[in-house]
Formats: sequence, C-alpha cells, structure tokens
Amino acid sequence: MTIRLDGRSLSITDLVRVAREKAAVEVDPASLTGLAASRETIERVMAGDDAVYGINTGFGKLANVRIGRDDLGQLQLNLIRSHAAGVGPLLSSEIVRAMMVLRANVLLRPTSGVRPELVNALVALLNSGVNPAVPSQGSVGASGDLAPLSHLALVLMGEGEVVGPDGTRRPAREPMASAGLAPVRFAPKEGLAFINGTQAQTATLALLVHDAWVLWRSAIGAAAMSLEALQGTPTPLDARIHEARPHPGQRKAADLMRSLLTASEIRESHREDDARVQDAYSLRCTPQVLGAVADAIEFADRTAQIELNASTDNPLVFGDEILSGGNFHGQPVAQALDILAMALTTLQAISERRVERLVNPDLSVGLPAFLTSDPGLSSGFMMVQITAAALVAESRTLAMPASIGSIPTDANQEDFVPMGMAAAYKATRILENARRVVACEFCCALQGLEFLAPLEPGKGVADLRSRLRTMPDPVRPLQDDRPPAVDLERIAQALADGLLDPSPPITA
Repeated sequence: MTIRLDGRSLSITDLVRVAREKAAVEVDPASLTGLAASRETIERVMAGDDAVYGINTGFGKLANVRIGRDDLGQLQLNLIRSHAAGVGPLLSSEIVRAMMVLRANVLLRPTSGVRPELVNALVALLNSGVNPAVPSQGSVGASGDLAPLSHLALVLMGEGEVVGPDGTRRPAREPMASAGLAPVRFAPKEGLAFINGTQAQTATLALLVHDAWVLWRSAIGAAAMSLEALQGTPTPLDARIHEARPHPGQRKAADLMRSLLTASEIRESHREDDARVQDAYSLRCTPQVLGAVADAIEFADRTAQIELNASTDNPLVFGDEILSGGNFHGQPVAQALDILAMALTTLQAISERRVERLVNPDLSVGLPAFLTSDPGLSSGFMMVQITAAALVAESRTLAMPASIGSIPTDANQEDFVPMGMAAAYKATRILENARRVVACEFCCALQGLEFLAPLEPGKGVADLRSRLRTMPDPVRPLQDDRPPAVDLERIAQALADGLLDPSPPITA
C-alpha cells in the first residue's frame, strides 16, 4: 500500500508500515500548494532588511550575527556540515526510515516555509530504499535532534554515508546516483527547518508504543497461562470489582484476561474444597498492575500521535508572519519515553514474580520443583528464573528518567534540554528485556500446564499453548534437561512478531 502524507493525519500504524514493511510514500498535492505559499513569505523576508533568526542570522548563541544575502545558501550548508557530530552505533534502518517519513510529514506543514522540492526529494530518498547512516548518539533533544537529522540531511546533499544491505558503510553519492537521486542544495531557512525537530526520538517512541501494546496484550496472555498452571482463581477478574475502580487500563486488562480463561477445565477442578483463601498479588492484582501499565502506554501513545503531525522546527511561518519559539524542545517526547520505560519495567517485574512462583516448589501448588519430573538429577527451569531476575535488575537500573537530567549546551543559550535520545535508548533496551522476561514466563507456564493434563485450560490459554507448540520452531515439553536459551529466544522473537498477541479476545 501507499501512505499519503499531508502533515496532519499520519498515524502510528502508517509509520510502522513505512518503517518496517517498506510501504511507499506519496505527498498530498494540496499540502504542497499550502507549503509553496508559506515559502513565499520566506522569500519576502530574504528580500527585506529585517533580521529573522536562522534565515539571515547565525544560530543559537550566534543569533546576533547578521549574515549577508550572498551567504545565505552557504549558511545552511555550513549548518548541516557542522551539526553532523553524531557518534556511536548506527540507528536501525527502521528508525531511520521512520525519521524520514516523519521529517517529510512535518515539513509539509505550511509553518515550515521550505520549498516543495525539498519534501519531494526526501520522499524520493525514502522510496528509493537508500538507507542513510545515522549515528545514535549526540542529540540532547533540543533544539531538536540536531545531530541525527544533520546526518540524514548530509545524505540528501550527497555528502554523508549510507548503509548497504550487508551492513557496510560507504559514501552516499554513488548509491544515490544509482537510484537516480540528485544531491539537494538547501535554500535559506531549509537546513534549519530540516534539523530543528524531534524526529529521531519521536520515531523511536512511536515504534516503541506499537511494540509495547503488542507486548502488553501478550503479557496478559502469559499471566492467564500462569494463573491456570498455578491453579489460581479468576474471581479477582470479576467485572464488578473493576467497575468499582474504573481505571481504563485495569478494566481492559481484566476483560482480556477473563476472556482467555473461558471454559477452563482446570478452574473447575479446584472450584470446591480449595484451602486457599486468596492468591498472591502477582496473580490476584494482575489487572491493577498491568492496567496501570496500559494507562502509561496510552499516555505515550497520545504524545506520539500528536508529535507525528506537529510543527517542531523554528522559526514558524503563520501567513505573513514569522515567529520564533521553542517547539523543537523534546521534553514531551522524552518524558513519554521515560514513562514508557518505567511502565515496561513494571510489566516485566510482575512477570518475573510469577516465574518464581511457577518454579519454586514452596509456592507452585503441587507442581514439581523447577518444573522437571526428576528434580535433583535435573535442574529444569531453575536458571530461567535467574535470567528473568537479571533482566529485571538491569531494567530497573535503566528506568531512571533521562528527561530530568539536563546539561546546558551552546554556551548556555540552550540551558535546559530533555535528553530525549538517551531516554529512547533506555526505553528500547527495557522493551527488549521485557520481551525476554515474558518469554521466561511463557516457557515456565507452558511447562506447568503439562503437569495438569489431561485437564484443559481456558480457550484463550489453550490457543496460546497451541501457537507455542506448533511454531515453525516449536517449544517442546521439557523431558531431559536442555539449554533453555534456545526456547527463550524463540519465544521472545514470537513476541516481537506478534505471534503471541491474543487480540482479538477468545470468546465462548
């Protein structure tokens, strides 16, 4: 399919299709008309004598330096070259593609004042499949993601580097020429408009939000499977309990979990004469804990959706006026990334607690120690809980917010910055850890069900069990000890691919 950009209606789903599925992009012609009108305002300013930031002045602390008309083009060229100061590992190709579509979409807004030709050139680069090499480190998130976007702009100019299919880096000029792309020369205001923006951190946030929702629903599935394996009670999922405390995420979590447990034979086997009065918090309070996680993801989702279609450069064009402001500041995005990081740390932490209950014979309600039929000679899934604990510990360390850690830059002109890309890196790592911890829970809960056969779990849990047992590389029941790492990585990849997403809910 083709995604049409108009500066107003790009969605996270659209972004995922372009970034990961290589969907083509086209530009709405009406948006180009509005953009051309705003460019006329820039041209009038250039012909006049008034000083306007970034058009005929220097940048940042050098804003008081007036630039002559003959040097306005060179000013933009120097800006891109000098700001391409990124270092470290490269951003993934999907994040770079997301950056490109976001930057094109935002520049289409009539506030940007760039030429339509610049947007068309960026879209052509995106559709060509040429992958710019963009270092991941060097941005503090204001005045936007200057370094990452400058490396992207360098490629448009034919001066940067690209990444080949084999992962090697090489100069951009030849691959661009092979793709039929001519180098772009930034006109006055365009270089500044291109790099003033939050597109690197926003690209990461939007993709993380998409993945966090998939993982959240899958984590509900793992929790339901654990409840069955531990012969817990579904009474705490009763809708009346959650209507009495109507947080949206809590109600959503309880509804999904309840649907997964429909028609459970395991539940019926211990409905009567069960000596336990209440389950532990990690079972009984799953809707409350994962509901709070869902509400945090929803906040991040809302922030990302606004930012996808927001004017984040500076200055901005409004009709005949050009106004300087601070929409390039990434605090909303960085804060959303930090909240997402904390929420995903919570998701994996309660998952690890259920892993402990599954493998610990003092807590597992009759399941054999470490889920092996021959404990002592075999260690079973002893190390799976230790792996989960290690991942949670790392995530807790990473969950310290980056967005509160400003270090002034640019001779104290930019004296409060959000550290959005640091927040993006940490949240990405925490998501990866969370997937693997939920994989640990699926691995153990799946084995726990084996010891309750021939009793069948709820329909939704049985469906998830079937998916795990019939994947192209299936997770087999544990007989003799084997390295759990192989199964854990298989399950983590299945989680990433959405293969264990129980949406839509299973119904009777």
